[in-house]
Amino acid sequence: MHQMTYATTPQMPKSAQRAIALAQETFDIEAAAVLGLKERVGAPFAQAVSMVLAIQGRVVVMGMGKSGHIGRKIAATLASTGTPAMFVHPAEASHGDLGMITAGDLVLAISNSGESQEMAAILPVLKRLGAPVVAMTGNAQSTMAQHADLWLDTAVDKEACPLNLAPTASTTAQLALGDALAVALLDARGFRAEDFARSHPGGALGRKLLTHVTDVMRSGDAVPRVHPEATFSALMREMSDKGLGATAVVDADDHVLGVFTDGDLRRLVEQGVDLRAKTAQEVMHRSPCTIGMHALAVEAADLMESRRITSVLVVDANGLLCGALNSNDLMRAKVI
Repeated sequence: MHQMTYATTPQMPKSAQRAIALAQETFDIEAAAVLGLKERVGAPFAQAVSMVLAIQGRVVVMGMGKSGHIGRKIAATLASTGTPAMFVHPAEASHGDLGMITAGDLVLAISNSGESQEMAAILPVLKRLGAPVVAMTGNAQSTMAQHADLWLDTAVDKEACPLNLAPTASTTAQLALGDALAVALLDARGFRAEDFARSHPGGALGRKLLTHVTDVMRSGDAVPRVHPEATFSALMREMSDKGLGATAVVDADDHVLGVFTDGDLRRLVEQGVDLRAKTAQEVMHRSPCTIGMHALAVEAADLMESRRITSVLVVDANGLLCGALNSNDLMRAKVI
C-alpha cells in the first residue's frame, strides 16, 4: 500500500514547499507554547481550582476578539464537565450585560496583553460587586493582572504568525490552560461518565449511558410467549407473529422457564428431529439468558455480544417476564 508523505520535495513548487514549512513551524511554535505552560504551572493554578470550587455561582468567562472566541470554548467545556459557566462579552457587559454577574460568581478574564480596554472599564465594577477575578494573561505587569485576585500566566515567546502579530500561539496557550482547568475541576468534583452523558443527551455517549432497557424493549402483547404444553405449531406461530426471532416459554405466573430461537430451530432441523409432535417444553433451551428491566440498554448489547445471541428476555425483580428486545431494537435506538 502506498504511504503518503508530507515532507517537501524538490519537485514541489516553491509556494507549496513554503506552505508546508510554515505549517511545520507553526506546529513547533504552538507546541512550545503549550510545553512552556507545563513548566510554569504551579500554585496559582491550584489556587484557581480551589477558588472555583468555593464559589456558589458560576464561572463567568470574558474576553475580547480572539481571546473571546477562546473564552466561549472554555465556558462550554467547563459547563459540560460539571462546572456551571457562561460567556459574557466585555463590551456588552458595559451596556447592561454586567447584570448577569452576581457576587457569587467568579470571573475568568482572558487577554494576552492584559490591557483590553473593555475589560479595564468593568474591573472596578466587578471589584465593587465582590466577584473574584482570575486573570489569564501573558503579562504580569498588565492592568488585568495587577487588579485581579489571581493571575494565571499564559505568556508565549512568540506568535506562530510570521509577522508575530496574529494571535496564534497565545490563543493556543489560553485554550490549553482552560482545558487543564476544566480537567482539574472535573476530577476534583468526582465527575463521572454518567454525569457527562447527562450534559450530552443527544450524543452517542448520552444514548449509551442514559438509555435503559425499559426505553427500548418490547412489552405487553408484543412479547412472544407460550406455555410449556404449547404445540410446536403454536410455538412457531407465536414466533412468526411477533417477529423477534425467538419466543419465551413461561409458566402460568409468567416465570421464564426457557426460550426457543431461530437458531434452535435450525439446529433441530439439521439433526433430523421430527418436530411435529414436540411441545414447547421439549424443544426449549432451559435457563435462558435474561436481563433486568432497569439495566442500561448498552448492558443488553454487551450481553448479546458476549453470548453471541441476537435477542434477550427482560425480567423484573421477581424474575417475571416483562419484555424482550433484539439487536435491531438497539440499533433503532442508536445504542449500537
